[in-house]
Amino acid sequence: MTKSLVETQFGASAASYATSSVHASGAGLARLVALTSPMPNWKALDVATGAGHTALAFAPLVAQVFASDITDEMLAETRKLAAARALLNVATTKADAATLPFDDDAFDLVTCRLAAHHFDDIPQFVREAWRVLKPGGALAIADNVGPDARLLPDRTAEQIAEMAEIYNAYEKLRDPSHVRCFGLNEWLSVLNETGFEQPLFEVLDQDIVFEPWIKRMRCDVDTVDELETMLENNLLIDFLRPRTENDERLFTLQEAIIVARKPEPA
Repeated sequence: MTKSLVETQFGASAASYATSSVHASGAGLARLVALTSPMPNWKALDVATGAGHTALAFAPLVAQVFASDITDEMLAETRKLAAARALLNVATTKADAATLPFDDDAFDLVTCRLAAHHFDDIPQFVREAWRVLKPGGALAIADNVGPDARLLPDRTAEQIAEMAEIYNAYEKLRDPSHVRCFGLNEWLSVLNETGFEQPLFEVLDQDIVFEPWIKRMRCDVDTVDELETMLENNLLIDFLRPRTENDERLFTLQEAIIVARKPEPA
């Protein structure tokens, strides 16, 4: 995976993400805000902000928000949405999640929502979040998670590994910049190894309507056909629960909301 591929994929789709209901609203965003309990004196950073929906949700609740992304077109959408809402405390910064251009101990809150599955090195991102957070600061993650033993306790390790491989292939077919969705246990392990205190976490159903999901990535007819076929895979049926409701094709992702704190000095 190269940054140029992410920039190409999301630069062309920036306007679609600005209007995407999945990204602009939803239970996951509301829970991310609620679990962090933001304070009016906080300085926050939203990593891989996309069209800025998470940064803009926190902006009225904190003193300042920096919205970072590697895609210029996404940052332009963030600025447009911030201006439309008269949010004057939002600044945009072009930045790679693995090498954040901010000082140590600079932020009270770091957020990253529906983006980490595009990162080549999630542990490096978590280390960077740790570095730029003040002691006592919070890292708040929301991302789709892949099959693992915590979500599927009745499955064998071999079955879960096969399900995870097929699921990530499904995501990557639709969006070649997809790298891999961590399982919830992987997230908790990385946070623990980095030094974060025992995190709060929830897993929510995120219902996805198939048609706008494929349109955001401008999938061609052959890709759509293959994605529809993959949805009928017996293992994916168990995990994604594809169905038709009100003449719309839907499936369900598992979205983890995780909030972990950098400890205060002893």
